[in-house]
Formats: sequence, C-alpha cells, structure tokens
Amino acid sequence: MRATEFGSVVMTVLRAENAALVAEVHVAVGDLVAGGAIVVTTELMKMRHDLRAPMDARVVSVHVGVGDELHGGEPLVTFEAAEVAAVADAGSDETRADMAEFEGRMALLADGARGDAVAKRHAKGFRTARENIDDLFDAGSFVEYGGLAVAAQRSKRPAEELQARTQADGIICGVGTVGGRVVAAMAVDYMVLAGTQGFYHHKKMDRLIEVAGRDGLPIVLFAEGGGGRPNDYDVAQFIVAGLNITSFRHFAAHKGPKIGIVAGYCFAGNAALFGVCDVRIATEQSWVGMGGPAMIEGGGLGVVKPTDIGPSDVQAKNGVHDLVTVDEAEAVAATKVLLGLGQDGACADATAEALRDVVPTDRTKAYDMRGAVGAVADGGSWLELRRGFGAGMITGFARIKGRSVGVLANNPLHLGGAIDAEAGDKGARFLQLCDAWGLPVVTLCDTPGFMVGPDVEVTGQVAHISRLFLAGAHFGQPLVTVILRKGYGLGAMAMAGGGFDRPHLCCAWPTGEVGAMGLEGAVKLGHRAHLAAISDDAERAAEYQRLVDELYEKGKALNAASQLEFDAVIDPADTRDVVDRAFATAGACVASGRYPDAW
Repeated sequence: MRATEFGSVVMTVLRAENAALVAEVHVAVGDLVAGGAIVVTTELMKMRHDLRAPMDARVVSVHVGVGDELHGGEPLVTFEAAEVAAVADAGSDETRADMAEFEGRMALLADGARGDAVAKRHAKGFRTARENIDDLFDAGSFVEYGGLAVAAQRSKRPAEELQARTQADGIICGVGTVGGRVVAAMAVDYMVLAGTQGFYHHKKMDRLIEVAGRDGLPIVLFAEGGGGRPNDYDVAQFIVAGLNITSFRHFAAHKGPKIGIVAGYCFAGNAALFGVCDVRIATEQSWVGMGGPAMIEGGGLGVVKPTDIGPSDVQAKNGVHDLVTVDEAEAVAATKVLLGLGQDGACADATAEALRDVVPTDRTKAYDMRGAVGAVADGGSWLELRRGFGAGMITGFARIKGRSVGVLANNPLHLGGAIDAEAGDKGARFLQLCDAWGLPVVTLCDTPGFMVGPDVEVTGQVAHISRLFLAGAHFGQPLVTVILRKGYGLGAMAMAGGGFDRPHLCCAWPTGEVGAMGLEGAVKLGHRAHLAAISDDAERAAEYQRLVDELYEKGKALNAASQLEFDAVIDPADTRDVVDRAFATAGACVASGRYPDAW
C-alpha cells in the first residue's frame, strides 16, 4: 500500500504483495467503496486471497484484469479518499452453508433428535447412552471420538436415513475426567439397531482402546445389546465371518482397570466384552448371556424369551456379577467410587472402639464379620463385591485412614468360616484384582480351615482352594493380616497370602487362636486311643474338654505370639492405626517402584 500526492489530491495505491494470478476484480473506475471492502481476489497454489480497500474511497484506476500474472509489487487499484454512505453489511445475515451442515449433523447426535426412541427407553426404566456418559464424566470434560460415524450400509440406505437412525454406529466413545481423573468410556447405544456391533462400531472401539492403552487410562464399558451385525452391506463383499475382528483381544489385553456396566439385554459379543471386565456391575433389570434368543433358536435349542436368559439374580449367585444395583444411576455412582480408589482421600469418621465388642467372649459363638469390616473401614467407604456368591468369603473395597485398600475376610456365619470352593475362587480372584489395580489388601482371618468331606470334594475343592495359594504367591502389593479369632491350618495360611510369615504384618486380637488344625479335631485325632480307653462317658467328656482347653492355652494369641508364630497381638480398638502404619511403611516399597501402580 502506498500513498502518493498529486497536487492537493492524495492517491493510495493497492499493490500485489507476492506472486499470484488475478482471480477476480470486484470494482470499476468511479466506484465508491467502504474501507475493508474486497476489491481484488488473487489465487496462489489454488488458495484465494481477498485484498481489501484501505479506507472509504473512490476507485481512480484499475490496473489489472482477470488472469493477469503478478510477481509482487505491481499496482492493482488506485484510490482517492471520498465520503461513502454507510452501507449495511451484506454478509451479516448470511447463513454459512458449511456451519449449517455441521450444526445439523451434530444435532442428530443429541437425544433430542430421537424423541420417540428416548421416550420408549425411559418408559422401560432405562437411561440413554448419552445420559449415562453425562452422569459419569465431569461436566464439560468429555471429548467424543468418532461421533459422526454411521452404519456401514451406505450402499443400501440413504445417507440422511443413516445419519438420523444409526448415530455414531451405535457406540459412544471418548475420554474425559471423572472426579478429576482421566478416564475412557464406551457406551453402547441400544437405540441404534438394538446395540448390535457393526464395522465402524468395532473400529471406534479399537481406536479408543489404543488411546487408553497409550495413556494408561481406565476404561468404563456400558454394555448392552447383541453381537455382530449381519447386514453391514458396505463391507459384506470382503467379510465372510469377521472372526479377525480385533476389539475383543485388544479390550481383554488392556492393562488399565476395566469396569463394565450392563442394563437391559446383553448377549453374545457385548456379553463377551462385559465378561472380561475387572469389575462387572449389573442393574436389577438386566439379562446377560453368551447367546441371545435368536442364537439359541438357531442352534436348535428351542424358543426362549430374552428375560429367561441370565437374569441378574442368577448371575449374582453364580459369581458373574460383582455388584448388582437398583438402576444405572446407582451403577454409575458405584463406578465413580471404584475410579476413586487410587486417589487417597480424607480420613472419615469411624467407630474403632466398637471393634472390641465384635468377637464374642464365648469362642463357640458366631458373629457377623461385616460388623468388623464396617468398624475397621472409614465411615461410609465400604463397597462390597460379589455378596451373592461365595458366602464364606467377604470381599470389597474401603478406605482406612483415608487410604484405599482391598478387604478380604472370612464369614463365620457360613460354615463357621470354613473355606469352600466358591469362597476360594472368590478370594483368589479378588487378590488378583487388587494386584492388577495396585491396591494393598488387609485380610481379616477367622477360619477353622478349608472345608472337608466327601460332599465338598465333589465341587472340585482341591483345584479351587489351591487358587488362593497361587494368588497369594503372585500378589505383589502390601498385605496385612489380622487374626480376629480362629486361624487354623492351610485355610488360615491361605488367608495370609500363603503363610503367617508372608504379610508385611501379621497380627492378632487377644481373642485370636491358632493351630495346625481345629482344637476339637486335633484332640480327637491326636488323643483317640487315650480317650477310647476311658470307659465312663462323663469322665471321657471331661478329659476331652481338658485337652481342648490345654490346646487353647497353647494356641491362644498371647502365647503363640510369644513363640513368634506371628508378629504381634493388638488392641482391637487400635486396628485402624496399626493397619495404617503397616501400610505406610510398606508404602516405601511402592515409592521405590517395587510395587506396580496401575492407577
């Protein structure tokens, strides 16, 4: 731009800034133009550049025409200052086609675009996938991946129909924060083709799993619907069976925490993905099975209703579900608790003094171990898993003095605390889960040992119980064992990770008692001939009790600790402080990298 004075008139020349071609000339000599109006458009490397009037002016000369080649510096238009009446901005009310198209497409992703489907969903007591996503993530934090995908059916259905009815190809994927922690999530949208898994559906899953794996993120899966979609016509010509789909393998191999939530029907492929989650949460109104009604009928196994397949009460009893909630809102709330386990919080109120009254003074009287768990844990922090399965073992997460921990405890109200096959499996899986998630574990031991007898061996007791030893041997996190009362035999060793020398601290309450086997059984086995030689029933019973009492005195906590069978006897009221200090010292190993930190 250059201003030149001709007599009393100041002329301003607009010049070419660089090499280009003149694409358009928008003015002619004598035109009045407002400052900022486009006067010439040039083109360089197929990109157009608008050159504008520097001021309100009259066009004195136009030096170029369309197609002229510029090298830079040539005069384009000469102006002289002039008054120009105010002109309305011609573009102020203009609707941009690109933004209109964008906004229209994005509007189709919202639940409001499918009012009838949403109303039907709500009428059945379920949320939409986007409602669950909104509830899970901190407001405004969710970044969606692949939201504009549609079903691979363009060759058979109009694009507009696919955009309006197969939004996101039936799965919402993305990353955001939950309580400030970065989390990935995949939510199957049952309102799209009944939650079936399509070509782009799987590609989106693989992309999100890759992102989560690269950044070490937990993944939350909202699983619902059926398996593979048979009518993705666009890819049918080069897919025969689709058995080389990678989503299942990639999701199973993901090392970050995986939490699954299911509501409604969940069969086939969706059930397989749900099944590999570390923690599986289901609502009361859920049905989960490896095959849905169509697959069952197709296999010649009869006609069944979807509500006959894997209802929540059945799957809770057989151990499939870790947690059953009333609805999706409660499931999401529990998920937030699980995602917060790796972030220690403030110590909540607890009634530690109540621990002194948990175990009855009568050693033959049963009690509720959950009372002990509730008193050891920070108030309101206890989240129990798999309560409907393996009644002899109690598992769950809590905080102790603000520290996130796993809790593994015997249940004296079931078989006197003896460990059967289900309890063994349940305990072993829980130890493996805590190890994978990098959480320390406190075990509360009160067991007469492993359950024995012909009937229990029918359940495969040997194989199931041995899993506890395997899990304990491979457990790499801090471990503390507290013996509340009975600590007998191999069962007590398994509760301590394989032996009383295994935990970072193995301690007992004054009510504790230990032995190679239960006192009564030890007397009957070790003194069989001696007792049989006593002919008088009353005298024999008295001798039997004397021998039991003698063994108890030898195995009670204070005496056993004096012979270094375990580390210490503690006041029950001090349990929280003792456990906290033990984990604090073990935490030095965590800080040094000896223990993995999956969170």
